Amino acid sequence: MTRMTSSEAFVESLVAQGVTDIFGIVGSAFMDALDIFEPAGIRFWSVAHEQAAAHMADGYSRVTGRHGVCIAQNGPGITNFVTAIAAAYWAHSPVVAITPQTGNMGIEKGGFQETDQMPIFSKITKYQTQVNRHERIAEQTHRAFTLAMAERGPVQLNIPRDNFYGEADYEIRGPMVIERSAGGPASIQAAAEALGSARFPVIMAGGGVVMGDGQMPAKDLAEYLGAPVVTSYLHNDAFPASHELACGPLGYQGSKAAMNIVSQADVILALGSRLGPFGTLPQHGIDYWPKDARIVQVDIDHRMLGLVEDVEVAIHGDAGLAAEAILGALQGMEVAAHGNREERLAEVASQKAAWSRELADWSSSDALPMAPRRALRELENAMPNNAMVTTDIGNICSVANSYLNFDRPNSLFAAMMWGNCGYAFPTAMGAKIGAPGRPAIAYVGDGAWGMSMAEVMTCVRENIPVVAVVFNNSQWGAEKKNQIDFYDDRYVGTNLENPSFAEISRAMGGNGIQVSKPDEVGDALNEAVDSDQVTVLEIMTNQELGEPFRRDALNLPHRLLDKYEKYSHQD
Repeated sequence: MTRMTSSEAFVESLVAQGVTDIFGIVGSAFMDALDIFEPAGIRFWSVAHEQAAAHMADGYSRVTGRHGVCIAQNGPGITNFVTAIAAAYWAHSPVVAITPQTGNMGIEKGGFQETDQMPIFSKITKYQTQVNRHERIAEQTHRAFTLAMAERGPVQLNIPRDNFYGEADYEIRGPMVIERSAGGPASIQAAAEALGSARFPVIMAGGGVVMGDGQMPAKDLAEYLGAPVVTSYLHNDAFPASHELACGPLGYQGSKAAMNIVSQADVILALGSRLGPFGTLPQHGIDYWPKDARIVQVDIDHRMLGLVEDVEVAIHGDAGLAAEAILGALQGMEVAAHGNREERLAEVASQKAAWSRELADWSSSDALPMAPRRALRELENAMPNNAMVTTDIGNICSVANSYLNFDRPNSLFAAMMWGNCGYAFPTAMGAKIGAPGRPAIAYVGDGAWGMSMAEVMTCVRENIPVVAVVFNNSQWGAEKKNQIDFYDDRYVGTNLENPSFAEISRAMGGNGIQVSKPDEVGDALNEAVDSDQVTVLEIMTNQELGEPFRRDALNLPHRLLDKYEKYSHQD
């Protein structure tokens, strides 16, 4: 026990947890603690908008495997965190949102910048705690950090501002490490028996493989079985794309090879995946999810087991450790899939080759303005091997799912099921701070770019050399596609008149490059990465659009049914 102020106890608790970086905007509510961040070895990264701070914490956390921390002024500063904390929730990122609160004596009096901050985050955090006395600030900070990592998701540490002031005897505790396991031995054995009896086993590698450092165990298991591997939606980095068993991602604008392969599975091992419903929707006209396949699901969160799909075997365990344990159990039994390995590998190779040819054909247009798929193919060809790519929501950015291939984990970061605009750029900023030796490249549409563009100033001021690839097609493409397909080409709110985003970047002190021809894209990306300064690479594209996100969620209006007889109510 050491005598100190509560602000000192708070900051010492952060240091004990290994915190070196915090993202936010300065505010009077936490200024006493802020004043001692720097002498404690904590860098405060000041942003243009608090949403960006929380996204940066998310990106930092996802690439480092450590806590990401954000803090802001009570009231409006904290409410600006909400969208980004929701994104971190769906990405299972251990983000600690420190939310200074109106002082204890002012709560419920309707004072300046006062709101009840706990209910706002109740559905998008794994744990919440409010420091009710300054003497408990170290204890509750420790608890918040422990549960963020143990439950793999964001937590809220709410601190009434007067609790930063006070003096007491504090115990500063180091991190509590909660060991994970492979799962129960009976479920591991049952999984091995199911896979051992399969004639066409398929592994679906999800985010849990990345978070559990399980790529190598997944690879070993796949090779032993001769099982093709598909990756779950937006987890393209869960399995090495260059591996002969890798078939690519499922879900929106995913790989036809992956879809055609998984459709043949008699047993699916969902390794570190919750089997989210959006990630298995029909795509490319293929209703690919096998209705009769037996499913073995592994997830570290027991609440996810059997939630979306009925499963034969549910394993409550770490994806990497479970893969190792299942492999160990398989090595002692007869494996049916060994008998037709070559036939299965030939099918995988055939499907991958067919998809590669089709994708190449889709991406070969020489049209000007540039076709989006051609731009994405040029970016893919020029992408540095160790790049981290973040993707925003939107039509072109989502079509990019077909063109994002990685051999190392922690390389692709998306807003997952939250799907918010304004995600990619600040997340890339946080990832770059967490892994400064790797290029950080954000894919952003021109509509969404307006939500994060001001952070170019942050990058200039704080020297964060991130590349923003902005696709300028003068439209909100994802929603415009719905207006084309369902609303008789009536465009309400989807046409944009854009300035030059490259010029705006230069006006803010950053680098700006605009390209309009396919043969300019690769060189421009290399130039942007090599410049070692924040760069907006503005790619001028035409208005071609991929299929809509949510054909399952829209019906043709009754007023248009007669005109468009080709549609049914289910389209």
